[in-house]
Amino acid sequence: MTNPIKKISDYIKDSIAELKKVAWPTKKQTTEYTLLVIGISLGLAIFIGVVDYILTLGVEQVIK
Repeated sequence: MTNPIKKISDYIKDSIAELKKVAWPTKKQTTEYTLLVIGISLGLAIFIGVVDYILTLGVEQVIK
C-alpha cells in the first residue's frame, strides 16, 4: 500500500501543474462574458415572463 500522505501530495502537485497549463481569460474578456451572461439571462427572464402572462390570460379565458 502506498502512503496516503504521498498520494495527497502527488495530487496537489499534479493539480498545480495542470492549473499552470490553463489559458485564463483576461479581465476584459471576463467582464464581457459576464455582461453577456447577465444580458441573456435578463432577456430570457423577460421573454418567459411575457409568455407566462399571455398563457395565464389564455387559461383565464378558457376557465370563464
